[in-house]
Amino acid sequence: MTAYIALLRAVNVGGTGKLPMVELKAMCEEAGFANVTTYIASGNVVFTSRAAERSVKAKLEEALTAYAGKHVGVMVRTAAEMAAVAKANPFSQEAGNRVVAIFLDGKPPADAVSAATGATDEKLAAGVREIYVHYGEGMAHSKLKIPAAKNGTARNMNTVAKLAEMASALDAG
Repeated sequence: MTAYIALLRAVNVGGTGKLPMVELKAMCEEAGFANVTTYIASGNVVFTSRAAERSVKAKLEEALTAYAGKHVGVMVRTAAEMAAVAKANPFSQEAGNRVVAIFLDGKPPADAVSAATGATDEKLAAGVREIYVHYGEGMAHSKLKIPAAKNGTARNMNTVAKLAEMASALDAG
């Protein structure tokens, strides 16, 4: 069994895509995933499955589309991949709540950082399947636009670390 983390896009953030975490947990269990646990109400779920990542993503997106009546994007990572995201954080000296990893389905395009606009004190770096952003004085007033992140979903590094820890415990168990 592989421990996975699924990150839902645009769920319970800014009044869009309301999904109670108890419903998300039930969807995952109905899809055949085991040891399902959600983390905070912004669409984070940790579980185990024998299925490959692509299958896990497809099953979860299908269940979410049936529930929401529209496509809900899902990014999936293994426990090892999430731990690697945390370890590779190029802004690890900064506060974890001021740095996000924007998770993508694939490798960021070569111009992911250079095509960003509106930066003031933000710093960006491309990762394996993510884009890291340090938001200097915070996200609240940022005008940063990252075209490559359009279909991604962001989590701050405190959340990334917690999800990696939760998934690692499932891998070890």
